[in-house]
Amino acid sequence: MHPAMLVSALRRCRATGVPNAVVQAGGSGPLQQMHRHNSSFRTHPRVAEALAEGRPVVALESTIITHGMPYPHNIRTASEVEEIVRANGSVPATVGIIEGAVHIGLGEEELTFLATCKDCVKVSRRDLPYVLSQGLSGGSTVSGTMIAAHQAGIPVFVTGGIGGVHRDGQNTMDVSADLSELGRTPVAVVSAGVKSILDIGRTLEYLETEGVCVSMFGDSRDFPAFFTPRSGFQAPCNVRNEEEAARLIAASLELRLGSGILIAVPIPPEHAASGKMIEEAIQQALTEARLQAIMGKEVTPFVLRRVNELTAGKSLESNIALVKNNAKVGSRIAVALSKIRNPKGGIRKELRRQERQQEGNLDSRPVVIGGINVDFIAKAAQDKMEFGGQTNPGQVHQSFGGVGRNLADCLSRLGVRPLFISAMGQDDLSHSVLQYCSHMDMRGVAHLRGHSTATYCAVISGRGELSLGVGDMEIHQQITETHVSQFVDSLRKSRLVCLDGNVPVTTIQYVCEIARQNNVPVCYEPTDIDKASKPFTSDSWTALTYISPNIRELLSINRTLGYSVDCNVPCELNDVIDTAISLSLPLLENIHCVIVTLGAHGVLLCGHSCNGMLSLHLKDKMFQGELCAVHYPAAPISPEEIVNVSGAGDSLMAGLLSGVLAELDTDTCVRMGLLAARLSLRSHGPISKLISPSSVSAQQVTEATWPEPRMWIIHPTNGKTFLRTSH
Repeated sequence: MHPAMLVSALRRCRATGVPNAVVQAGGSGPLQQMHRHNSSFRTHPRVAEALAEGRPVVALESTIITHGMPYPHNIRTASEVEEIVRANGSVPATVGIIEGAVHIGLGEEELTFLATCKDCVKVSRRDLPYVLSQGLSGGSTVSGTMIAAHQAGIPVFVTGGIGGVHRDGQNTMDVSADLSELGRTPVAVVSAGVKSILDIGRTLEYLETEGVCVSMFGDSRDFPAFFTPRSGFQAPCNVRNEEEAARLIAASLELRLGSGILIAVPIPPEHAASGKMIEEAIQQALTEARLQAIMGKEVTPFVLRRVNELTAGKSLESNIALVKNNAKVGSRIAVALSKIRNPKGGIRKELRRQERQQEGNLDSRPVVIGGINVDFIAKAAQDKMEFGGQTNPGQVHQSFGGVGRNLADCLSRLGVRPLFISAMGQDDLSHSVLQYCSHMDMRGVAHLRGHSTATYCAVISGRGELSLGVGDMEIHQQITETHVSQFVDSLRKSRLVCLDGNVPVTTIQYVCEIARQNNVPVCYEPTDIDKASKPFTSDSWTALTYISPNIRELLSINRTLGYSVDCNVPCELNDVIDTAISLSLPLLENIHCVIVTLGAHGVLLCGHSCNGMLSLHLKDKMFQGELCAVHYPAAPISPEEIVNVSGAGDSLMAGLLSGVLAELDTDTCVRMGLLAARLSLRSHGPISKLISPSSVSAQQVTEATWPEPRMWIIHPTNGKTFLRTSH
C-alpha cells in the first residue's frame, strides 16, 4: 500500500472511532487481503480502498442470502444486487459472518458459501458475541449489518425491508432489534419500508420513540408495506430525489445525533403484487406459525417462505424487484452523499491521484484473465523414455505456471504490471503461489474455500520436448463472469485485455462484449487444442485483436468455424508457413493480427500492411493495405541450453505485447518477444527471473544479431487458397 493511502486509511479509521485499527497491505485474494478494524471485523480490500479514497460505498445485509430466499435465487439476487450498486456508481460491501469474523465486503466464494451453508445463524446485535466466540457463520440482519457498517465508516445501507413490531406485539413484546439499532447507530437504511407481515402502525410509533428520522423517497408521504407501495400509514416527511436524501443524511451526521435514518422506497408499481392476495397469504402463514409454535426470529423466514408458496412465487418476484430497486436508489444516494462530504474530492482523492500518477496511471493498465497452475516438471535424463511402468532417471522440480499467470508474470517483470484476475484454492499451494508472485498485482485472484489450486505435471524428454502432461484444472471454471465483473471498471479503461483458454466460455463472452463496447484491444492465448476454439463458438471472436495459436490450434479454430481442413501438419518449413497463412485468412476478416507460434522455427505474423510493413498497432488500422505475412526465425539455440519449453510461448507474447504497449515498431516488438522466450527456454521456471526492462528492450534488440525476416503479400483467390509474392 502506498504511504499516502496508508495515512488516509488510518485517519479514516480514527475518525470513525474504530479501536486499534490496523490496515494491512500484505497478501492477496478475498480472504488473505482482508483489512482489519480489529480481530472481529475484516474489511475487503476493494471496500477499504474505496473508503480510503472517499468513494461511495453501500453496505448490504446477508440474511436475504442465508434466510430470505431459497437457493439459487439467493446467490443470483445477491450478485445482481452488487452489480446494480456498481452500475450506479458505488462500491458494494455485503456483510456476512464467516467462521467467527464479521466480513465487510464479500468475494464470490464467500457469497456462495453463505448461499449454500445449511448451518448459518441469523445474526443480530444480540447474537454477535456468541457467534463470534464460537467461530460460527451466519447472515447479518439489519441491526448486525448496521453495526458492521458503522465500524467501517459506511453511512448508507441498503436492504429489502426492516424488522419491526410483530402483530400482537403489544402482548408478546416481540419487537425487532432493528428498531432499537436505528435509534443508536448513525447509519441511513434504505428499504422498502417495514415487512408487511408486521404491525406497521406500531412500528412507526416505536421508531418515533427511538428518535429515528423516517422519510419517504419520492413525491408522496405514503409509507410502503414492502410488497405494496402503500400501507395506509404516513411517514413524517419525504425526500423527492437522491440529492435531497443525501442532504438529509449529511445533516444528521453533522448533528452527531447518534441515531440512524430510515428512507422508505416504495416498490415500483409494475412489480407490486396484489395487496389483497399478499395480505391473505400473510394471515394464513401467521396462523400456521402459531399452530406450529414457531416464535422469535424464526417467524419472519417461515412466513416469507409460506407467503411465497401461497402466492405461487409472485411475492418472491416482488421481493427481488424491490431489493434491486432499493440498491439502485441507495447507490445513487451514496454517490450524492459522497459529493456533499467531499465537494472537491478532498485530500484523500488528491493523495490517490498522486499515487496513480506515481504508479503510471493504474486505471489504464492491462488486465490479464487466466489460470494459475502449480507445475511439477519432470525432465528425463535421456532423449528416449520408457512408458511401460519403468522409472526414467531425471530431475523433478516445482514451478509456477498457468498461461494467464505466465503472461502476467512476464509483463510484470517487464515493468507493465497488469491486474491479474484468476482463482485458486485455500491450501498450502496457494500460499506458495502468493509468495512467489509477490511482484505481481494479485488483487483479482479469488481464494476459494473447498477448492484445490490447479496443478499440472509435465514430463519432458531429454531434448526438452513435452512428452506427457497431466493436470487438475477444475478451479479454472471458477473464473466466472460474476467474479470478473467486480473489476469491470478496470476492463473498460484498460489499454489491453489478455485472455487465456482456461477461462470459461461465458466469461470470455462477457469480457469480449465489455471490450467491444469500450474499444479495448483483446489478446487471446489459445492454451491448447481443446480450448483454442472457445471464443469461436459465438461471435465473441470478432472482438479479438490478437491471437497467438500454433498450427494445431489454428486447425481446431478453423474446424469450429466450419471450414474443411486437412488434419495433417506438414513437416517442411515452407509448407508449414503456407498452411499457417491459409488457416489465418478467415480470422483476418476481424482479427487485427494472427501471431502463429512455430516453436524452434520462430513466429509468423499474419495481418495487414501499412506503408509496406506489417503493423501490430491499431492506430494504423485506417491505413491498412494488403494482407501480408512475415516470418521471424528464432535465433539458434542448442539443445543443451534448453531447460524447459513450457513458458516460452507465453514469454514470447508478453515480450511482444510489452513492445506494442510501448508503441514500438513491429520488428522490435517481435524480437523483444523472441528475447524473452529465449531467456525462458534456459530457465527452470516457465518465466525466467532474468527477464527485466533492461534484458528485454529495444536496445538489446538493436545489439543482437538476428536472422532476416521474410515478408509476403497475400492475394486471396478462391475460398482459403491464396497466392503470395515476396516483398
